Amino acid sequence: DALLRQQMERELRGLLEQDRPLRVYLGIDPTATSLTLGHTVPLRKLRQFQQFGHHAIFLIGDYTALIGDPSDKNKLRPMLTSEDIQRNEATYFEQAARILDAQETELRHNSEWLGQLSFPDIISLMSKFTVAEMLRRDNFRNRFDAGDAVYLHEFLYALMQGYDAYALECDVQVGGTDQLFNLMAGRKIQEDAGQKPHVPVTLPILVGLDGKERMSKSKGNHIGVSDAPEEQYGKAMSIPDDVVENFFTLATNLHPDDVQRVMQETRAGLRSPIDTKKQLAWTIVSEFWGEAAAGEAQGHFERTVQRKETPEEM
Repeated sequence: DALLRQQMERELRGLLEQDRPLRVYLGIDPTATSLTLGHTVPLRKLRQFQQFGHHAIFLIGDYTALIGDPSDKNKLRPMLTSEDIQRNEATYFEQAARILDAQETELRHNSEWLGQLSFPDIISLMSKFTVAEMLRRDNFRNRFDAGDAVYLHEFLYALMQGYDAYALECDVQVGGTDQLFNLMAGRKIQEDAGQKPHVPVTLPILVGLDGKERMSKSKGNHIGVSDAPEEQYGKAMSIPDDVVENFFTLATNLHPDDVQRVMQETRAGLRSPIDTKKQLAWTIVSEFWGEAAAGEAQGHFERTVQRKETPEEM
């Protein structure tokens, strides 16, 4: 809400005025083998903090992944095994480093501290929250009202993510707008332990290739960070016209002024929607693979899709 936003903005300005490197963290759970363009939205924000001289922490949620974040789900997430999680996270940092400066990024796993908690520690943590607070989450409330099962272990997720903020002694946490409940839980745990609560910086959720649902590997509507250039380009060309601006804004480093100019020219008929989409696809590929690869991917698309020629390698 507007009041919360104003309060967080005030707190962030106060932190920046301290003129010291802030501890800024982003956590991602290894629930699939590859990061998607959706993950790069908060990653780009973390990179911006890094460019301004702040200390960036990339956290792999190998323990939170055991439960799975219920934020974006209207049903129980399937539980992963430790082996699944290890396999999924094998190249996570390597993929994140396509956006972040790897040398300047602190890599952590939340098993480091969550794995050390005793049962009394967990009881103490749970005693700070009420069932009523948990049921304020829309997805829990909706499931509860519909008579669908809400399991006790799902309540633990926000507490575990909140504990991460405390363990990392972070000043700022970056995440999607759907993460706000978890981020606020972190503030409560930090404050209770005598730490200054961090400031949550939330970012919009990127839609998938269908232009409707959020981008997700499990839904198959994603562009993967490690997808081949031709695949990234082809997928970007398949998105609906009405979400092109959303992709430019959230999933590329193109300056907002340039995005506005491109979209105004498109709306005025000075450039065709397909040329605008080609620029988007080229921009996405060039940021991950370089301009030469983007040019080749564009050529491949024009030959095989637009002109229906047979590719040299089938």
